[in-house]
Amino acid sequence: MRTQNTFGTQYWLAALILFSIAGFSRQNAVAGEKLESVESDYYEIIRYPIPEGIVLEAGAVEILPDQTVAIATRRGQIFIVHNFFGDDPQKVEYRLFADGLHEVLGLTWRDGSLYATQRCEVTRLRDSDQDGLADEIETFNDDWGINGDYHEYAFGSPFDKDGNMYVALCLTGSFGSDSKWRGWSLKIDRDGKMTPFASGLRSPGGIGFDLNGELFYTDNQGPWNGTCSLKWLKPGAFQGHPAGLKWYSLVSDGSLRLPEAAKSGTRMIEEADRNPDYEPPAILFPYQKMGQSASGFACDDSEGRFGPFHGQMFVGDVTHSTVMRCYLEKVGDHYQGACFPFREGLSSGSLALKMASDGSLIVGGTNRGWGSRGTEPFALERLRWKKVVPFEIQAMRAASDGFLLTLTEPVDVDSAKAIDSWSIQTYTYIFQESYGSPEVDHTTPKIREIHVSDDGLQVHLVIDGLKRGHVHELQASGVRSRGGNPLLHSLAYYTLNSIPKE
Repeated sequence: MRTQNTFGTQYWLAALILFSIAGFSRQNAVAGEKLESVESDYYEIIRYPIPEGIVLEAGAVEILPDQTVAIATRRGQIFIVHNFFGDDPQKVEYRLFADGLHEVLGLTWRDGSLYATQRCEVTRLRDSDQDGLADEIETFNDDWGINGDYHEYAFGSPFDKDGNMYVALCLTGSFGSDSKWRGWSLKIDRDGKMTPFASGLRSPGGIGFDLNGELFYTDNQGPWNGTCSLKWLKPGAFQGHPAGLKWYSLVSDGSLRLPEAAKSGTRMIEEADRNPDYEPPAILFPYQKMGQSASGFACDDSEGRFGPFHGQMFVGDVTHSTVMRCYLEKVGDHYQGACFPFREGLSSGSLALKMASDGSLIVGGTNRGWGSRGTEPFALERLRWKKVVPFEIQAMRAASDGFLLTLTEPVDVDSAKAIDSWSIQTYTYIFQESYGSPEVDHTTPKIREIHVSDDGLQVHLVIDGLKRGHVHELQASGVRSRGGNPLLHSLAYYTLNSIPKE
């Protein structure tokens, strides 16, 4: 059996030294001093062995009604994993369900069939004779184009409450749309009929729903995308990249309006004000600070089984081999919100995420073509909460005069009210046709007042100098809980598209 924990002698030597230093530090800690927590104190990573000969570059994950787990790979295979939720990950079994597909990056189950989103189509697969192999394989929809370009990925969503699924189609390369509907999201109904849904996509990394059934996708840094982001797929909206606008000529029923051409060299919020069809990103992920290649995501619908973050989004990043956490809110007519670090140390690039009914988060990994901090070429892992609540900023909401923070534990009032416990800066990105953007237009708002609720769970930061359209990078390094613990993650990044009136 091949495992995901293959490390060299140098690693173990370094680990031994670090362990010894840590032990020495703990033994010599001042009596009563609180030691900083680490992510593994709260969320463990369960690593699953992968047999020799299986290249499990996991591009999609689905949980089947019998609690087996379907894993689709970038090599075009689908495996059914048995005993996945057992006590011993060494006892999992991989059984081939289908082969010969083309880079599957979407997988969802309905009415006895698996629906796999390949580069070229959505395929419906069924095991009609119950022998464990797909014997009915048919095209469900193939209304978009493909010309063999490496970048023409296709990501598929689960089904919505009305039986529709959605695909998010990458462009041809970073700058063009050489195949039909590239740079679009398409809606496919339960009968396989396609309807164009939204345009302006560049390089999606995942597509899915929040707890309210709203559709989102991740997009990646490049032309017209200064950094990676989580975007709301509002029906008919333009997401910013103009290469796919040529396909509006195929919308013959007049249901979609051709948006104005994007104007390069401005800012995203300026473009949103100028162009009513443009939908700005809901959450910007500051480049390198929060990752470099946003990927799949899952909404926490566990009702507390995954910790104190019910309803929030958990988003992967391939390059950093991490999972980040996102709090979303709707202010006016647009979504916005904050992203937080959550869990690092995944074995490969975090690509496919799926929340399980037991409240754990499945993460499928691959690094081929992108590279990742995790050194394994592929991995299958699961994040499980250890039933201990970390001291965290649970939510960050925009207010007319600053931000309202909700904490997972009561805060020490003196540390929270100390101005020097906090720092804040803002910046944004250039909205431009060239690749990416540096941080620009930096400002330093002033925290004027700090109010703490009687229960210690709410902190109201009154701030002068809020900047609409900017990321507000909040650092809370001096804040402590009533028990004296620092925040597990003291950084938050809020994308302020709109400032509430009240």
